[in-house]
Amino acid sequence: MLVAIVGATGTGKSAFSLDLAEALSARGEAVEIVNADAMQLYRGMDVGTAKLPVAERRGFAHHLLDVLDVTDEASVEWYQREARDLIDGIVARGAVPVLVGGSGLYVSSVLFDFRFPGTDPAIRSRYEAIAHEQGPGALYDLLRERDPASATSIGPSNARRLVRALEVGDLTGRPLSGTLPEKSSPWRPSIVFGVAEERPVLVERLDRRVDQMWRDGLVDEVRGLLPLGLERGVTASRAIGYAQAVAQIRGELGEGDAIDATAALTRRYARRQASWFRRYDDVEWSRSGDAQAVDRAVARILG
Repeated sequence: MLVAIVGATGTGKSAFSLDLAEALSARGEAVEIVNADAMQLYRGMDVGTAKLPVAERRGFAHHLLDVLDVTDEASVEWYQREARDLIDGIVARGAVPVLVGGSGLYVSSVLFDFRFPGTDPAIRSRYEAIAHEQGPGALYDLLRERDPASATSIGPSNARRLVRALEVGDLTGRPLSGTLPEKSSPWRPSIVFGVAEERPVLVERLDRRVDQMWRDGLVDEVRGLLPLGLERGVTASRAIGYAQAVAQIRGELGEGDAIDATAALTRRYARRQASWFRRYDDVEWSRSGDAQAVDRAVARILG
């Protein structure tokens, strides 16, 4: 049985996963945790991703943390293969795999029957040339004509995802949005628990978290990542907080503006996460800090 814990950033998913792991362990069940946060895949990106330090993982194995360099490009296809292979291994060892994270597409790629089209270098190069010569807006206009749903989801500035959506359309003759599976097509039996919080409470918590990131040394962390190629990283360079810290270091933003921009983007991201996971069927939701949530989860998993 695969267990997943989902929800917006700042709701306490990591704490819930560890409390659940301890409760299951006390009942004789081995537990291993699999990360489903896209930015926690990257080595050295710790402060801005709220990555749990090793000392705070309570002795439980955590997988898919610190597995990529900042110059590596993360993709949903790659993540799906890695996560599913790990989960198969965990199950084979007789342990309970617990998938934890808020990157909606990554979580969905594991839980549901996502099948990704291949790639064609010639098609990809053609669209990459358009992006280079005319900017991502030209790709966005093309995609909006062919696949309005995907265009709306991706937006006009993410050239990498726009290229991929157009490539998939050319390869399959179907829009990218039409290749996504129905939620009712599970990869393997699973139980999904969601952690939520009232919006005003969450917003206040997220704003405090962003302030704390700067106090905890995010800018220094980013300075250390720049020589490693952070700005060349297609995925890592776009991470909320990291892009703003780079702008601060380059003198493009003052510290206050960098913090404010990060807080605004974090709030917006949390809203999108909440909307994404609300579409899931059969999620057992609880509020952050619900003292009975772990007991209910254990009863459902073992029952």
